[in-house]
Formats: sequence, structure tokens, C-alpha cells
Amino acid sequence: MLTISHRGHSMPASPIRKLVPYAEAAKKKGIQVYHLNIGQPDIETPKMVLDAVRNSNFTILEYSHSAGNESYRRKLVKYYSSVGIDVNYNQIIITTGGSEAILFGFMACLDAGDEVIIPEPFYANYHGFAVEAGVSVVPITSHIENGFALPAIADFEKAITPKTKAVVICNPNNPTGYSYSREEMEQLKQLVKKHNLYLFSDEAYREFTYEEKQVSAMHLTDVNENVIVLDTISKRYSACGGRIGALVTKNQAVLDATMKFAQARLSPPGFAQIAGEAAIDLPSDYFDRTREEYRRRRDLIVKRLNAMEGVFCPNPGGAFYAMAKLPIDDSDTFCRWLLESFEYGGATVMLAPATGFYGTPGLGRQEVRLAYVLNLSAINAAMDCLEKALKQYPGRIG
Repeated sequence: MLTISHRGHSMPASPIRKLVPYAEAAKKKGIQVYHLNIGQPDIETPKMVLDAVRNSNFTILEYSHSAGNESYRRKLVKYYSSVGIDVNYNQIIITTGGSEAILFGFMACLDAGDEVIIPEPFYANYHGFAVEAGVSVVPITSHIENGFALPAIADFEKAITPKTKAVVICNPNNPTGYSYSREEMEQLKQLVKKHNLYLFSDEAYREFTYEEKQVSAMHLTDVNENVIVLDTISKRYSACGGRIGALVTKNQAVLDATMKFAQARLSPPGFAQIAGEAAIDLPSDYFDRTREEYRRRRDLIVKRLNAMEGVFCPNPGGAFYAMAKLPIDDSDTFCRWLLESFEYGGATVMLAPATGFYGTPGLGRQEVRLAYVLNLSAINAAMDCLEKALKQYPGRIG
């Protein structure tokens, strides 16, 4: 009998997508499902980005350079300059989504058996990519009570072993929406310098900060050799299906190692590079409009959640996610129950149980992640469903 590798067995199921069969079954029964489970924006992909693909004129869809089209990388230099990041086009490697940037970073910088420290709750696929790269995730718990602020540096220090090679952050954070402050980023800088670690900074949601400007790891001084930025067009331009990201660093050894992986997969997607290049020419107020729309959605969903009996939701400073603590026994059971056994006015709501975002077993059982990627009326309808569901749920506590 053929067997599955230990990595196949240890690859975690997606907390975001594992409930899809239950949502599909609910829809077949005629129930409307409000999708707050996944960060798929309903903001339209800009027409000029799609038109650049539609109007592209070539006779052969060729491989690009393994690092991505030079014209795209040169335009990205201008984009990064506009957000205070000084790099040249040879310090950018275009990847197949931000996902490949994460995986390439892990494989270029870490050996099998090494460890990465990540504040939890964290983007669930970090764990998946760590499994693929043969490295271990060491979680450091952040807490909903203080809005998931960076854990104490002393907690990081306690977790460091001879196998620790990197710290991973997402800023602004998925799933919590927390936006790390300049002071917190400086604390991380001192930590990685002291222990000679890499700092991987996933900045997929850079444009979506609502009170303060995002502080990039590339804004830190004297850590050029340590910092690796992971980036993507997916959320920035509402182009999740484009699968175009970037790994950005000034560390030449990391760039050289990453290029070997980039060459092995030949080249990133051709049409999506055209889209990404066109996106850089969007009007300067493009993000002002989208940011303001997400801010309105955030304010509404946080207000509605905190008005519900027994619910607590901190105000997220960025991205388009909120984490809420609910008066429930188990978030996995509750999220499945919403799809299998509940409906209100012919509708229900799909949420992501927070258990899948924690590396420590047992955490997140009373928490859910909500992606406020729907319009205001849909959010209100979804919150009506959730408010009713919490009153009816058999496993309600408190």
C-alpha cells in the first residue's frame, strides 16, 4: 500500500476553507450565506488593471525573467519609494503570490529542523509553509484583551533556542487587524540584531491602516541584512486571483539563494505581472477611497459586535479583519452549526473559527475571525444573523 509522507499528514487544514462543504450544502437548501470567513474583497479590481491585460499585444506568451519582468521590478522601485522604502530593482524578486514569497523566504533562510517565532494568532498558512519547508513554528501568544499588541520581548527571549533563525510578523496583522507601532517595530529590531535572526515582515495590507501610517520593517535602520519583506498585489488592488507577490530584501546572500528557487520554478505568472505593473499607475487617491470604505465597514462591524451581549471585539487598526470573543463553548462547532443548523430570514453567516490561527492547542475556542469585505448593508444583515444565532446556539456560555 502506498503511504503519505509525514508532511502530508502534518499539513494543517485551512481554518478559512475547511467549512466550505457546509456552506455549499446550505446554499443548496436555498439559504443565503454571508461570507465573512475569507479575505476576498468585494471592491472591484481596477478597470485599468484588467484593461492592461485585455489590451496586451504579443504573439508568444513567453517565460519572464525568473525574478520577474525588469519593467515591473523597476516600477515597483517607484512604488516602494512612495511608501518610504528605498530599494533597487535587483533587490526585488517577483513571486507567484505572497504565498511563494513566504515559502521561498523560509527555504532560502532556514534549514530543516530550524525554528521560526511567530506571534499568535497568525495567518494559518504560515504553518502550512513551515511544514513544506520542514521548519517548526514556535508561537508567542498575544491577547484579545489588549487588542493583540506585540507580546513582551521577554516572551520572545524565552522562546529562542539554538535552532531559532527568524521572527515572522504580519503588519497590519491577519487575522487580528492589529497594526504594529514604531516602538514595537524598534523592539523587534533590537531583538533580531541581538540574536542575529531574520525578520520576515508580511506587508500584504500596508495600505489599509486607519489611524496611523504602517511602519514597514524596511523603515528600520541598521538591519538591512536581517529584514525580508513579503508582499503581494492580492489585497492592495483586490486582485487575489492574480497570484503575484514579491520578496524584497537588501541581503544579497538571501537574494542569491532565493533566485535558485525562482529559477527552479522558471517564472512567475505573465498576465498577472502586466496587471501588477499597470496597477502602479493608478491615481494617487485610489487607496484613499478604498481605505475609507474599509474604515466605514470596520466601524460598523465593531460597533455591532460590541453591542451584542457577551461579545468583545477590539478595534483593529488595519487590514480588514476583526477578531471577536463570543459567549460560545467551541468556535469550530459554532461555525459549523451556523451553516448546518441555523438560518434567520433565509440567511446565515460564515465565520472563520480562531482555533486554526493559533499554534498553541486549545487557544481560540471562544474566538472567531470576521473579514469585513462585504458592503455595509450585507454586514448589517450578517450581524443580525449572528446576534440571533448567539441567542439560539445550544453551546452558549455565560
